[in-house]
Amino acid sequence: MPTVALVLAAGRGERLGHALPKAFVPLAGRPLLWHALAAMDAVAEIVRVVPVIPADALERYRAAVAAAPALRKLAEPVVGGKERQDSMRAGLAAVPAGTALVAVHDAARPCVRPEAVARVIAAARAEGAAILAVPVRDTIKRVVAGRIVATPPRPECWAAQTPQVFRVEVLREALAKAEAEGLIGTDDAQLVEALGVSVRVVPGDADNLKVTDPEDLAQAERWLARAGGAGA
Repeated sequence: MPTVALVLAAGRGERLGHALPKAFVPLAGRPLLWHALAAMDAVAEIVRVVPVIPADALERYRAAVAAAPALRKLAEPVVGGKERQDSMRAGLAAVPAGTALVAVHDAARPCVRPEAVARVIAAARAEGAAILAVPVRDTIKRVVAGRIVATPPRPECWAAQTPQVFRVEVLREALAKAEAEGLIGTDDAQLVEALGVSVRVVPGDADNLKVTDPEDLAQAERWLARAGGAGA
């Protein structure tokens, strides 16, 4: 069951406070995006890696890739859209015929472990849809207008990560339904859930953090240093 990875890098990342688009902010000597691409490239089950980048970043992307170690499975970049779903749709259009599974990963998660990616792909191969996630440590409150309306049981609360892996036809149907109904999801699995499809949760790693602000970037830098200087 061939698997293609889409690495979404079309976001601007204003909270990071950097002049560059988030995907091109330096991390351990390489752009943030490169680390996410390299992690996907290292997974045996993935046959192609498709970057989805901003429309005005093509030259910057080509320069960044040319200056970095070559990746064997890297496809031509695809231009993303305003919303995440627009970028997913553009990425899916570049998936070759015969692809069975699509792994959707955020460029902002540069520290994902290839072995975790392999685990979630295996779960999606068996069940059709799976995501990486970690249990939350804090008690979660649902709040409306500044007041608590519910406290979900903590053992039932998990923080979603990427990659999130789906059968191609399931993801295409989920995107079409979301577009028809005006649903904007905060992650890909939410769109698949709206189809009534069960999504398997695969335990991820706390190190698979999402780089959102400068402290996240510093934490990712420390992790990569401990992991052996990735990107050097």
